[in-house]
Amino acid sequence: MAQIDSHLSTGLGGLDRVLKGLIPGDNIVFHLESIDDYRPFLAPYLQAARRLGYPLIYFRFARHAPLVETGDGVEVHELNPQAGFEAFLAEIHKTIEKTGHGGYYVFDCLSDLAADWYSDQMLGNFFMLTCPYLYDMEAIAYFALMRSAHSFQAASAIADTAQVLLDVYRHDGRLFVHPWKVQARYSPTMHMLHVWEDDDFRPITASSTIAEVLTSVPWVRLESSSYQLGVWNRTFLRAAEAITARQRGQGDERALDELFDRLLRMAVSRDERVLALARKHLTVEDIVEIGKRMVGTGLIGGKSVGMLVARAILRAHERWNGLLEPHDSFFIGSDVFYTYLVRNGIWWVRERQKDPARFLEGSERARQRMLTGTFPDYIQAQFEDMLDYFGQSPIIVRSSSLLEDNFGNAFAGKYESVFCANQGPRHKRLDDFLSAVRTIYASTMSEKALAYRAQRGLLDLDEQMALLVQRVSGAMYGHNLYYPQIAGVGFSFNPYVWNRRIDPKAGIVRLVFGLGTRAVDRSDDDYTRVVALNAPETRPEASLDEVRQYSQRKVDVLDIEANQLVSTAFPTVAGESPGIPLDLFASRDAELAARAEQTGAKDAFPWVLTFDGLFQQTPFVADMREMLAILQRAYDFPVDVEFTANFSDGGAYKINVVQCRPLQIRGGGKIVDPPAGLPPQRVLVDAHGAVVGQSRLCDIERVIYVVPGVYGHLPIADRYTVARVIGKLTHADRPGEKKTILLLGPGRWGTTTPSLGVPVRFSDINTVSVLCEIVAMRDDLVPDVSLGTHFFSELVEMDMLYFALFPAKPENALNAPLLEAAPNRLAELAPDLSDWAHAVRVVDAADLGGTLRLNANPLKQHVVCYLE
Repeated sequence: MAQIDSHLSTGLGGLDRVLKGLIPGDNIVFHLESIDDYRPFLAPYLQAARRLGYPLIYFRFARHAPLVETGDGVEVHELNPQAGFEAFLAEIHKTIEKTGHGGYYVFDCLSDLAADWYSDQMLGNFFMLTCPYLYDMEAIAYFALMRSAHSFQAASAIADTAQVLLDVYRHDGRLFVHPWKVQARYSPTMHMLHVWEDDDFRPITASSTIAEVLTSVPWVRLESSSYQLGVWNRTFLRAAEAITARQRGQGDERALDELFDRLLRMAVSRDERVLALARKHLTVEDIVEIGKRMVGTGLIGGKSVGMLVARAILRAHERWNGLLEPHDSFFIGSDVFYTYLVRNGIWWVRERQKDPARFLEGSERARQRMLTGTFPDYIQAQFEDMLDYFGQSPIIVRSSSLLEDNFGNAFAGKYESVFCANQGPRHKRLDDFLSAVRTIYASTMSEKALAYRAQRGLLDLDEQMALLVQRVSGAMYGHNLYYPQIAGVGFSFNPYVWNRRIDPKAGIVRLVFGLGTRAVDRSDDDYTRVVALNAPETRPEASLDEVRQYSQRKVDVLDIEANQLVSTAFPTVAGESPGIPLDLFASRDAELAARAEQTGAKDAFPWVLTFDGLFQQTPFVADMREMLAILQRAYDFPVDVEFTANFSDGGAYKINVVQCRPLQIRGGGKIVDPPAGLPPQRVLVDAHGAVVGQSRLCDIERVIYVVPGVYGHLPIADRYTVARVIGKLTHADRPGEKKTILLLGPGRWGTTTPSLGVPVRFSDINTVSVLCEIVAMRDDLVPDVSLGTHFFSELVEMDMLYFALFPAKPENALNAPLLEAAPNRLAELAPDLSDWAHAVRVVDAADLGGTLRLNANPLKQHVVCYLE
């Protein structure tokens, strides 16, 4: 335990005696009514520092007049809190590190920081990061804080961290000091009220005097967050009062506009492009309502903003105001994430991730710690209130980081979202919810999230994790199944045009029955319905047999009894869902029904999920097309929307917009057709069908080819090794020497089932320019067009071309002998991987005797790669 140092002093002998001396590392906080009551303590303090020969540092950042005059040995550091929390903190810590052990510090009034950062919670975080550093450096520091100006969160964080807390009162022209925390020291009178008389501090024993002084200021109950209004709550309260005044015809519109702008920056975004969209479509009333449904403080993040703005845009159209399903979401502010990091000792690991050379260092250890961290009591109490509101309705906790779903950064699939069936006793539901929050927080430390940020130059940007808590859209069916009838992803621009009748500007929808997880997560063994909105009857499949074969077979639902998400066969779900309008979603398979009748099979289920009834009997397609067009006009940018829809018993339906973000589609220009009459021996690939990406005519510099015949006979463990081999080969180029790579391989890239393809992570192939799936793993396995999935979003962000090759179909060709005859560069690029040269071939175009040219035309659904 640290010892009292008789040489250290406040400069006031009487105060030293009250505190029983100072201990190296003491952080002393003065609670004040006025900054003028702080100044009398500073002059003696400065004199003591000079007398003792300690460095004297003054951090100047507040709006009040300077507390310390420059010169006479004082080192003044002027800071700008509005530059951001991290920059402000880094500058102060840099100064402390430079000063070294010892030193006397004076800070301006901390209350101004809460105003600059729009958050008491961040003020508490600042103190919790700075006070221990000063303590470790054995410095003495003075801080001032306005009494009753801050929330319980900030006040408790400071109270728990500081070594000395002094309440200062001015009454009848005299100053009184009430020490209510003095760490590691004690005396019978230490915590009594003391009056400053001459050079001494005399304890007051008369109850009448004590009561008179203490009741001269309002009493604040620190044990409950509901009894204090910090900067955050006061600002929202002022806005609510201004709205009420305007409704009475008494409002100041200019003042209300200023409040609106401040609230937007506090809770919605600090990105100017997003702010412009929010200002145009949200109202100050909308923001006040957001504040009422927030846990903690800070920004609500990109996913929440996108959902709210999209709904506001649609609500402006009267018909859509009635067509939208109401939402009652809650928002967990981004400051809660920072508080969690600080509280659980993870902050400094995260700081190291700003260095591109070290961003993975310690991340797994930090991720594990995040999975077991604790929350402050006041945050957990708000979680409990929210869960009480939802009762036992299923909810989903979704990531909503500051950069997520913004213009230019989708972060698709990089962070987790977690369904909570929300069943069981209250403590069980709370435990499940806390586990969901921890899981999402920990996903910020995952390798795929950090690699994505590193690749896009985002490591040094402020990336806090807010959360969106939504009621799961849908209903209970049977005894234990909960799901929406329809879910999917819609694009206002269609990047997959497989027929000349399709208008790309009309948009496209990827549709599933049940929870939308099957629409956004690429399924290895199932399919979805892809719908061009100007031609819904036009399908990528060429025959009725293919329609039957490539329809959705499994449904994601919440099993309420099992308290978890499960994938269940469609016939089982349909059988346990009486009253579902099956004819809207499924078509009766007459051939299967006839076969069942002939064989006497009573349990046959002759229904196939086609959604034909939905398109033919309802205005769903027209509504989706209109919705996407409205949102694209408002965004002035193509949009990517996640939605659900549910029909009532009367046949009407409601659409729930659960997410909206800019769609990062690059428009491809027109290209000329490939040369006619190409000799077959000079054609490497000729593929018709399933082409996604922009049109392009480019030179391929390197081909990486996973040999289907070899890969198909490898043990499962070896297939995972091949995936890692691919990752090393695609990243073998030196910085600045990136080659244009064509990656060819059997089955599905990125599969989680090695029997169906190569189980690479996207980070393994993110340097590839063109990705080809050779349909050669299984006769019944065809590429499922990945529109709307997280996998597809990553392809789009990297401007990667994707196509499928069907070697068994007419007009399709793969000239494998051309690749097999060329030198294999694998051992040259990765000598330690030479044992895999039989399964993976690396061929440079220069070794093929010509220029390897790729001509891709998505409109014609044709890709040809040939030697020129």
